Amino acid sequence: MELILKNMPLFLQGLERTFVLATLTLLFSTVISAIVGVMSVTRFRILRIVALAYVEFFRGVPLIVNVLFVYFGAPLVGLSLGPFQAAIVSFTLWGSANGAEIVRGGFNSVPKHQIASAMALGLKPWEIMWFVIGPQALLPIIPPFTGLFTLLVQATSLGAIVGLTEFFRTGQIVVERVTIMTGDNPAYLIYGFVLFTYMAICSVLTSLTRWLELHIGQRRGRDVRRGPAPLLPASRTVESV
Repeated sequence: MELILKNMPLFLQGLERTFVLATLTLLFSTVISAIVGVMSVTRFRILRIVALAYVEFFRGVPLIVNVLFVYFGAPLVGLSLGPFQAAIVSFTLWGSANGAEIVRGGFNSVPKHQIASAMALGLKPWEIMWFVIGPQALLPIIPPFTGLFTLLVQATSLGAIVGLTEFFRTGQIVVERVTIMTGDNPAYLIYGFVLFTYMAICSVLTSLTRWLELHIGQRRGRDVRRGPAPLLPASRTVESV
């Protein structure tokens, strides 16, 4: 325990880097997810194909391969990315592909008859997406995005393979330093501390996700008990917007 307390400033720096990386990745992933998610439910077939290809490719490639490909492949196209930038790009590509599926699921959860009613009222496609589908799709989207943030926090540990000094890499540095200086190997102690720290963070985020799911489920249940407003019969699906 004394070893952990002695190196606590270093651990806190690594933990800060982990949260910064995960937060920036979530922000960038959210923007791209919204764009790709809208493309996946648009009426334009070519955009749906592009969105599907993007999602299937980056969800199908192992994240560790994605990190290495971005870090070592960027110089081949004239881009010089450091470990932090390469990690953000690779995690954003992976996170946005998963986030786009969450957005698509949120859009498809909106009752189709509401879209048909909006069309009957003469709303334009962008107005239907912005005023009708978007607000209703937001509620079922929020809890899965909280879960995605949990996965991104866990994924930041892969930044260590390209030299990013995040929380896991900080633990490696402490183990290597103590082993060289004293000859003792504190790997069990240090990695145990890293493990329990990740578990504590992810447990809090998981609890938040469950609370959001429960809260949103209760809210949607109250909306259902109130009964829907009179609407016209459905005639088109979300993909037709």
